[in-house]
Amino acid sequence: MTNHDAMRLASACAQASLGMGMRLLSTAPGTARVGMSVRADMLQGHGTCHGGYLFALADSAFALACNSYNEATVAMGCSIDYVAPARLGDTLNAECIEQSRSGRTGNYDVRIENQQGELIALFHGKSYKVRGPVLAQETSNE
Repeated sequence: MTNHDAMRLASACAQASLGMGMRLLSTAPGTARVGMSVRADMLQGHGTCHGGYLFALADSAFALACNSYNEATVAMGCSIDYVAPARLGDTLNAECIEQSRSGRTGNYDVRIENQQGELIALFHGKSYKVRGPVLAQETSNE
């Protein structure tokens, strides 16, 4: 699969993430970058970004990276470590990188950083490949 094919696939699959205000920045086989700006409605009682939004950002990058081969893949398990708070107005980038992929399982690491490159969170996801493609192959009548 080419980088162009991976980007087209990710764009078709990212609707839920885009609905939460995330932006697909880049993708290639086994990798994805997703961005999000911290809005006022994302803040919790301490005045920092709610961890659920950070998890969703990392999980979205993970989902796009592990499905980038057009092989339907789901999460088998995930964990996140919150390192520093994200604040109102921060621009966050989550970069997912495939660490291993063999048989039906894979391991992916996501790093969330703010606009200054400061580490906000670390996420690890384990994937499991189910049967079939993510998107049916396009057919051409040419």
